[in-house]
Amino acid sequence: MSGGTTRRGAIGLGATALALAAAGRASAAASDPVAVLSTWDFGKAANEAALAAFRAGGSALDAVEAGAKVPEADPDNHSVGYSGYPDRDGHVTLDAIIMDQDGRVGAVAALENVVHAISVARLVMEKTPHTLLVGEGATRFALDNGMPRANLLTPEAEKAWRDWLKTADYRPIANVENHLPGPPGSRLNHDTIGIMARGRDGHLAAACTTSGMAFKMRGRVGDSPQAGCGLFLEKGVGAAASTGVGEEVTRIAGTARVVASMRAGLSPQAACREAVEHIARLRGEAIKGMQVGFLALGADGRIGAFALLPGFTYAVTRHSGAAEVLPSPSLLGAPA
Repeated sequence: MSGGTTRRGAIGLGATALALAAAGRASAAASDPVAVLSTWDFGKAANEAALAAFRAGGSALDAVEAGAKVPEADPDNHSVGYSGYPDRDGHVTLDAIIMDQDGRVGAVAALENVVHAISVARLVMEKTPHTLLVGEGATRFALDNGMPRANLLTPEAEKAWRDWLKTADYRPIANVENHLPGPPGSRLNHDTIGIMARGRDGHLAAACTTSGMAFKMRGRVGDSPQAGCGLFLEKGVGAAASTGVGEEVTRIAGTARVVASMRAGLSPQAACREAVEHIARLRGEAIKGMQVGFLALGADGRIGAFALLPGFTYAVTRHSGAAEVLPSPSLLGAPA
């Protein structure tokens, strides 16, 4: 046909256009790679602080620490740091972990009276031969290293706790603390921030910090400060963070599983999905209505996310400063 296009030619042109669009997206991602990736919409502000640390000449480790400190100090965020909801005895206890790609890790659990748990975790990494300090020992270590003492229980968080006590069955019954608005593990009752950074040189670091499940049993520690559960990072492979009900993540060493899947060749997206599907197969009806999600950053800058239930969001910030909050795909529909 002269002066026209055959059907086969049109199909070919369409395929070419799609290929060019994909190549364009890949080129854009290469020229403006992901700098910071974090869980939930409040991660966007954390990402901004992390990017500022990068631009000031800081390392990926400096970036994730700076980012994690933002929700830790936010009085309106009741799932991380200052103003976090207390345990059922009225004590605000914090958990945090920080990792870099050189195999260094530091963590704290059941830390009290110190706002920036992530900075204490970094001190554990850099100043001790250990990887995890807990409870009174963690608090004493923080204060001995110059961290200021603070009352973490704000009037608003205390009121929420006292309101909960009016109807709480104050006995160590599994999951009684989950009787809060929204599905267990959702942002409405408790959560955490996991944050991962990748420098322009490809160097990776990651951090996670939380005040844990609202009105938890005294002494309860979830997945967040446990390497391979709430957070994991491996040089040349990538990093992963988890969110939701920590006990379910801990049962499968969730983030170690995600990173292992990436090492085996799965994309970050497929690796997150595999971990969620494994939990669903393993636990069945035991996790009905519960939220668990994973977020991953590959060593090559690719990202992925997947959750059990709808509602999990994550924040992506590129080195140019371009930022967006995206919904994660999920395995199941909303809980009944």
